[in-house]
Amino acid sequence: MSITVQNISKSYNKTKAVEAISFEVKEGELFGLIGPDGAGKTTIFRILTTLLLANEGSATVAGFDVVKDYKAIRDSVGYMPGKFSLYQDLSVEENLTFFATIFGTIIEENYDLIRDIYVQIEPFKTRRAGALSGGMKQKLALCCALIHKPKVLFLDEPTTGVDPVSRKEFWEMLKRLQQKGITILVSTPYMNEAAMCDRIALIQKGKILKIDSPENIIQKYDKTIYAIRTEKMHQLILDLKHYPSRYSVFAFGEFIHYIDKDENFNTKDLETYLANKNHQEITIQPAITTIEDVFMDL
Repeated sequence: MSITVQNISKSYNKTKAVEAISFEVKEGELFGLIGPDGAGKTTIFRILTTLLLANEGSATVAGFDVVKDYKAIRDSVGYMPGKFSLYQDLSVEENLTFFATIFGTIIEENYDLIRDIYVQIEPFKTRRAGALSGGMKQKLALCCALIHKPKVLFLDEPTTGVDPVSRKEFWEMLKRLQQKGITILVSTPYMNEAAMCDRIALIQKGKILKIDSPENIIQKYDKTIYAIRTEKMHQLILDLKHYPSRYSVFAFGEFIHYIDKDENFNTKDLETYLANKNHQEITIQPAITTIEDVFMDL
């Protein structure tokens, strides 16, 4: 295994950030930690990259213990934190040269690893990092994390605040890096990005809810979800929450996703109920299950 985590717990004063977390990441795997802000993702990353000590439990990265072998881990991993943390007053080229130097290498030695990414920002190599767009900053940070050819790459919410096109390009780059044998652990609050991972861990309030491949998580979900819409969406949520046999109700884009507890649920009965609540233009149709639906249920 490239990463092993056994019963890791971490508290800040009386607040539990992560509680008895355990999971494993195989060599060459693209593994995702999926959850909202405050779920404990960054704390896990900081423990695994030796920036924090856990209160309980143990972990290894690339075969090294995160406490005993912290120096070896720092030489073996690349880390891209959620906040852009490169030197903003240095140019693109100067940042890359600096990170290569502190790892005892040069850009040319591992250029093959970053070529596909660096060619996109090379025209701006003399521009200061602070003047780059969000997508360009992201690509530069990834280059700096890769320049020493790490065995494991940690990416903490790398696409937060980045436009959809740059997000798509970024995940395509990760897939190409994975093909080169690099193990990747990535965290994201975006449920639609979960499908890009080989396996995911759904995490909330410091606890892992489920670990599996995105396909298996969706296929094993056994509840029927209905997408409902009327002309009064806010009132629709309130009225659905008072429907006698409702199981769950939450907003999902332009629809409300609804699950009923009754195995013999009849959409006509619900439609009549909503019509009696003065709803018009009522649409009720089966919805395609997503990772977000499963997460909300869990």
